[in-house]
Amino acid sequence: MKPYYTVLTPGQAEQTIERSRFIGYVFPAKTVSECEDFFEQIRKEHRLATHNVAAYTLGEDCRLRWASDDGEPRGTSGAPIVQMLTQEEISDVAIVVTRYFGGIKLGTGGLMRAYTGTAKLALSAAERGLVSEKLVLDIETDYTGYNRLEAAASGIYTIGGAVFEEAVSLSLICEPEKEATCEGQIRTACPDVRILSKRIDTTTTPV
Repeated sequence: MKPYYTVLTPGQAEQTIERSRFIGYVFPAKTVSECEDFFEQIRKEHRLATHNVAAYTLGEDCRLRWASDDGEPRGTSGAPIVQMLTQEEISDVAIVVTRYFGGIKLGTGGLMRAYTGTAKLALSAAERGLVSEKLVLDIETDYTGYNRLEAAASGIYTIGGAVFEEAVSLSLICEPEKEATCEGQIRTACPDVRILSKRIDTTTTPV
């Protein structure tokens, strides 16, 4: 899969443009249902707002995309937010930009800048993550072997969870294309290590 960015935490930001109040809300979401629940929550909170413009992108390459202009001129609000998310490769995210109209019309270009700008501010307020595929090696070794593997970790692999019983069961995580290098380093550090299984997992790393 192609790596993409996402948000790990909600984010919120506000700005005033030509007396109109714009409030951006960002929420991490994996499904359409989660997005719709979030949109409904914001609409209820701001039921007296002039507009609640909503948008989401989901999955690799933002393969699921949806937006609503919520009464603003077509293509001036929701669609530009989706376009911005797609260009910046940000997915698994739901966004609402609420507007309280201040009496001054912004024009097509002004609306696009106001909505995308507010969305970006809200994204900046959220913690970002990078979604990518990793190779996970589930292994078993003794306590001496575990200490050697821990000391040998040098950017090729990282150690996931470990369970300490009679033997030590743990996971080593690396880039899929570095599988041979990772296994070589493991064997050098701990020749008696037992590799129980290998799998590809989708992981999200804070950035």
